[in-house]
Amino acid sequence: MARLPRLYVPGCAQHIIQRGNHRQACFIGELDYEFYLDKLNDAREKHHVSIHAFVLMTNHVHLLATPSDQYGISQMMQSLGRCYVGYVNSRYQRTGTLWEGRYKSTLVDSDAYLLTVSCYIELNPVRAIMVDHPSEYPWSSYRGDAMGKEIKLLSPHSLYYELGKTSEQMQQAYRALFTGRIAERTLSEISEATNKAWVLGDHRFKEQTEAIANRRVASSGWGGDRKSMLYQTDHGV
Repeated sequence: MARLPRLYVPGCAQHIIQRGNHRQACFIGELDYEFYLDKLNDAREKHHVSIHAFVLMTNHVHLLATPSDQYGISQMMQSLGRCYVGYVNSRYQRTGTLWEGRYKSTLVDSDAYLLTVSCYIELNPVRAIMVDHPSEYPWSSYRGDAMGKEIKLLSPHSLYYELGKTSEQMQQAYRALFTGRIAERTLSEISEATNKAWVLGDHRFKEQTEAIANRRVASSGWGGDRKSMLYQTDHGV
């Protein structure tokens, strides 16, 4: 099956997933995480990409990012990938590929889904039963978004700034998003859209993106769309 072309809409954020080959570990020691984040910061600066949320899991990475042009994210990921693979091969005296093919990505409808995806990313360690709360995991953007820790590669999205008038209010409002659970339907939508290069958004956003991209941007098997309900306490994982 032919690969779908990458989607790009000016000013639109993208959810990115990159996995280790055969689900093998990409990060072994603390220095590996630190090196990756340092080089991610270099790559996003060079290619003019804003990083809104991230998590580095043992064998995969999630990013929420907005590029300044249609090539920014692909150039950032290529640059970062080459640098990090070289580092890992040298440090652990290994050869061969590290990543599982090309990264996965989807456009994210900011108004309906962006904050949901940000929380989805930062909750990965909780869903993996690695920690009880996202604040306990050091390799994500949660401590920056929710606790005010300075993370130099992090650039909050404009919607984050609408959460309050002061930094304290924004952090408090953001923390409140984690008091419930993400609905299981929403988890599935995010995962399917990203892995299949569909668009994550409401019906209107999909129609607009389809007109720009000149290709289908959602599975014909999906039912009706939903307006974003960030969290539901009676459903989820």
